Amino acid sequence: MENKAVKSTVKSSLSAASGRPTTPRTQLDPERWVVAAIDVLAREGIAGLRVEVLAKRCGVTKGSFYWHFKDRQALLDAVLAHWKQGRIRDIEKTTAVSPGEERERLNYVIEVYGASRNRKGMEIELAIRDWARHDAGAAAVVESVDLYRLECTRKLFVAVGMSDADAKSRSLLLYACVFGLSLMHYNHFDDNLPNLKQRIVERIVAD
Repeated sequence: MENKAVKSTVKSSLSAASGRPTTPRTQLDPERWVVAAIDVLAREGIAGLRVEVLAKRCGVTKGSFYWHFKDRQALLDAVLAHWKQGRIRDIEKTTAVSPGEERERLNYVIEVYGASRNRKGMEIELAIRDWARHDAGAAAVVESVDLYRLECTRKLFVAVGMSDADAKSRSLLLYACVFGLSLMHYNHFDDNLPNLKQRIVERIVAD
C-alpha cells in the first residue's frame, strides 16, 4: 500500500510538471504590458509595436497577450491612455501654485522643462508625436495634452496680470521654447548658459 501511495504521488508531481496545469498560467498584468509596449514604441516606433515582438520581449506567448487585450488596437488605446494620464499628472504637479506665487511658478515651469535631459522621456514623447502624424486617434490625444498644458500656463499668466490674448501667446511661446531646448544641443553656444536661460525666462515672463 505504501509503495502504491508513493507511486501515485510521484505520478501526480510529474503530471503537474508536464505543462498541463488545471488553472491558467501566471499572466502579466495589463499595466506591465502597457509599460513594455511604451518601451518598444520609444525604441522602434509604432511600426515596431507588434504583438509578437512584445510577447517575445516579455518572455511570454501571444496567448498571454490576448488574456488581457482583445487585439493590438486595444493595446494601442491603452498606451495612449497611459501616456495621457501620466502627462496630465505631471502638468498638474508642475503648474500647481498658491495664490500670489504664479510668477515664481512660471519660472519654475521653464526651469524644470528647459533643464530636463531625460532621454527616455524624450524618446517616448517623440515616438508618440510621430505616431500622431499618421493616426487620428493618437493626434487627438496629443492635442488634448498640449491644450491642457497651454491652458494651465495661460491661467498662470492671467493671474500675474496679463490679458487673455497676451497670456495665450506667452503660454505658446513658453512651451515652444522648452520643447525646442529639449531637442537642441547648445552647450557651446554661450559661455554662461545659466545666465542665457535666465534672460530667456525674463523675456517670456516679463510684463
